[in-house]
Amino acid sequence: MLISVCSLKGSPGATTLATALGACWPAQQSPIVVEADPAGGDLMARFRLPDTPGLVSLAAAARGRGGADPNLLVQHSQPLPGGLRVVPGPVGAEQARAALAVLASGGSSPLRRAADQPDIVVIADCGRVDPGSLALPIVRGADAMLLLARPHDDELAHVALKLQAAQQWSRRPCLVLVGDGYPTAEVSQTLQIPVMGRVSADTKGAAMLSGQGTSRRGADKSALGRAAAMIALNLHAHGHQPTTTDGSRPPHLRLAVVGESVPGVPPQRVGPHIRNGATP
Repeated sequence: MLISVCSLKGSPGATTLATALGACWPAQQSPIVVEADPAGGDLMARFRLPDTPGLVSLAAAARGRGGADPNLLVQHSQPLPGGLRVVPGPVGAEQARAALAVLASGGSSPLRRAADQPDIVVIADCGRVDPGSLALPIVRGADAMLLLARPHDDELAHVALKLQAAQQWSRRPCLVLVGDGYPTAEVSQTLQIPVMGRVSADTKGAAMLSGQGTSRRGADKSALGRAAAMIALNLHAHGHQPTTTDGSRPPHLRLAVVGESVPGVPPQRVGPHIRNGATP
């Protein structure tokens, strides 16, 4: 299974959520987190990782072998302290874009080949995505797209404006809300897109996933980890649903959270400027 994690506006924490999903993934599959952000990666600096193996070495190997080896991705990954395997992206955007240009070319990327193995799940952090992004082929080829957004007027207005185009990138687009703001059910109803879950602004949990003692066994103890674990279980269950008669799976993932507002935040209504995809 291949999952893309991305945003349309701002930096709502795609890398943190991708890492949290991997750390909390059900034990039946081995997760690999890939930093496929054209703007450059964060994991090398967060965890003081060596620059190889990683996205650059993966691209070089894929160029040489055409990405045909399904084990190529794991060969170019390295473990975080808790055991989660990651393919870190280079810090520099120029190197990241060059690597993604190689990995996005051709019919089947090393990410897709690895994800097609039943015991592997690949979680690709694609950063902020637009129609010209070099990570877009990865998003298009993913089995599910998690679109992160903060439930505030400014971000939701941008999401509403770009959502129709973004929904063409994935057969299974889902929204993940980050932090306080509008109630989950109302955002889903207004934007007409499933909300997979809601992640709180958990600084301690984020710190754990930023190089300060990440563990696959302990990541789900924080509020961030618990939310990520629910999303991971939902995705895992969907990936194992039986296919329909035409060989496809149901187009939408079910809602993980319905009608939930953030504690301490008064009820709000999504304004007409968001419904219409216009800024105030």
